[in-house]
Amino acid sequence: MSACSKGLFTLALASALSVPASAQLLSRKDLSYEIAKSIAEGAIAECHRRGYNTSVVVVDRAGDTLIAMRYDNASPHTMENARRKAYTARTFKQTTEEYAKKLEAGNAVIKQQVTLPGVIAIPGGVPIKVGEDVIGGVGLSGSPGVDEPCVQAGLDKVKDQLK
Repeated sequence: MSACSKGLFTLALASALSVPASAQLLSRKDLSYEIAKSIAEGAIAECHRRGYNTSVVVVDRAGDTLIAMRYDNASPHTMENARRKAYTARTFKQTTEEYAKKLEAGNAVIKQQVTLPGVIAIPGGVPIKVGEDVIGGVGLSGSPGVDEPCVQAGLDKVKDQLK
């Protein structure tokens, strides 16, 4: 065996030994465009049925926007508000209503977290889960007091697919 071959063999052996035996690829479910679109359409439709013109945003597991929709005549601020609600629900794995209640109760950690870009403590954001795995978030803005029920209507449209 030449010196070069020995060096390559040693390098290959060292590389193989440096990976833990338990190392493996992650297996997970992610939101598809079609499911995200169905959630958004269902949420907007429910709020429109209730007389509200809203915006809705669905984010993926990484907190990136998959779908953003704004119904006719929805106020300009509602799109950004919906995006932040979706991001917050995804990030903290809870509804933004639950998150807002913790802020109101004086939770010191939440007080600091709400200073992060994209985080907001206003009801209307819901995490999207498959079992206990949070795979995204959906946020809706523009229907005072019924944002979350509208979001839930959108999630109900796809509940059989979120398994």
